[in-house]
Amino acid sequence: MIHLSREDTKLMVAVHGWSGILLGLLLYAVVVTGMVAVFAEEIGIWSAGHVETRSAFARPFDATVRELAARTPARDHEGVDMFEIGDRRLGIFFHHHELSPRGEPVSRGVYYQLGADGSVANTVRGIGEEVFGPRNDDALSSFLVDTHVRLHVPDPWGLLLTGILGLAMLVAAISGLLIHRHLFKDIFTLRRRANPVLVDRDRHSVAGTWSLPFAFLLAFTGSFFSFFGTVGVPIVAMAAFGGDQQALSDAVFGNPGKEDKSLRPIGDLDRMAADATRRAGGAPIFVSIEHYGRADAKITTFHDPAPGGLEPLTLLYGGPTAAFERTKPSIGTVPSTGGTLAAIMAPIHFGHFAGLLSKAIWFGLGFAMCYVTFTGLRLWLVRRREGARSLGWLERAVTVVGLGLPFALVASAVGFLFTMPLGTAVYWTPAAFLIASAVAILGGLFARSNDLLDRGLHLATGLLLVALPLLRLIAGGPGWAGAMAVGQPIIIALDCAMMLGGGWMLWRRFGGSIPRFGRRPRLQAAE
Repeated sequence: MIHLSREDTKLMVAVHGWSGILLGLLLYAVVVTGMVAVFAEEIGIWSAGHVETRSAFARPFDATVRELAARTPARDHEGVDMFEIGDRRLGIFFHHHELSPRGEPVSRGVYYQLGADGSVANTVRGIGEEVFGPRNDDALSSFLVDTHVRLHVPDPWGLLLTGILGLAMLVAAISGLLIHRHLFKDIFTLRRRANPVLVDRDRHSVAGTWSLPFAFLLAFTGSFFSFFGTVGVPIVAMAAFGGDQQALSDAVFGNPGKEDKSLRPIGDLDRMAADATRRAGGAPIFVSIEHYGRADAKITTFHDPAPGGLEPLTLLYGGPTAAFERTKPSIGTVPSTGGTLAAIMAPIHFGHFAGLLSKAIWFGLGFAMCYVTFTGLRLWLVRRREGARSLGWLERAVTVVGLGLPFALVASAVGFLFTMPLGTAVYWTPAAFLIASAVAILGGLFARSNDLLDRGLHLATGLLLVALPLLRLIAGGPGWAGAMAVGQPIIIALDCAMMLGGGWMLWRRFGGSIPRFGRRPRLQAAE
């Protein structure tokens, strides 16, 4: 039990309520998009109809890298980044480091996008943030991730905004914990036959209490990522490296050693990838080469956490020999507690440390957080409905964001499926989101009642979800038999999830007996 004085309890209730009201809608948007972004990779496979299951690093790529290096300017051999794109194709970025007009380190070079046969399908030149934009086949997954990370607000303001929202989640979680006088009792309290407001409050409390540990983890790790590059790196660089952020990056992530600029051909990359796969228990997800073609070249392979582990694995190889040297800490040159904690931030935040199982758990916890935020806002409004009729606009705003955002996200998937075969998905995916958002906003302005708005958004979202698998097939995606034949059950699983999710929304709003928040309760507020 948590004991607070009457005055402290009232203060915590006020802090909890107003922190949720002031930033609740934005926080809800971040959590909803994060819940979806957990499955961004799987959504990319499903939406684009990707059927390749073999890693790009499990296929020969050494000869291709050498051929591309021969046609690339020598100054762009300073670094080579290799990673999977699209349907397990290979993306290769030859680059050099320079400072932007704002004094920030950037990578400028040539980005080669390979096709299924290993030939160059597309070549893009520029700095990293210019060349790594969304492609036609990953426009949907890229849109979902960018919406979660920065809400499509320009850098660095988008990251700062999501960082502030993460801190707001911490405040809401801590104050919510403190106002529970009987924490363990509240975990199991569900009065199904009580006043509808009490029922909804119980559901809010149960979902919030069970998801408290997840809220702490999500808020802390999310704030870490948001503030790391925008605030942490510049401050540390100014304090310890005279403002040189590239020097900081080299010290933290690089491989210090004696410089040797003499020319030496790179070792066998295919053999290196096979060795890294054997040591890590899985193919690399990213390969980086420093000083390609020089005697002091180093090759670093990055891998997902091993089964049962949290920390990603990083292996270091000598460049000229492609021979294994050592397991490298993700951060720093020697293992440290701080480096380990920083390295496990990403697996904890994105929930991919145990494959689909951990992602499913993170999705469920994210859904609980969305429910807690949405119902918290509506319960706050119910308590003030009789005494402040002017808050009707806020009730509509909560409905527009709470139900309109899922509707717009589903609409963006519809826009992607219709336009990907035409090659215009990069434009129409966000355009469909904006159009659907405008429809939801207009509904909020002109609907005769909030209940009618609620019903309309439920209906539209449910119908679109049910229709998505059919639209995917119409767009040329593989059928279930074809997906199973190539060992890609993700497509079938997401088809089923879409139909079940849409059916649940329709049943919940039109066929179930769950109380509707949009209707005025007959009894007084419970608190």
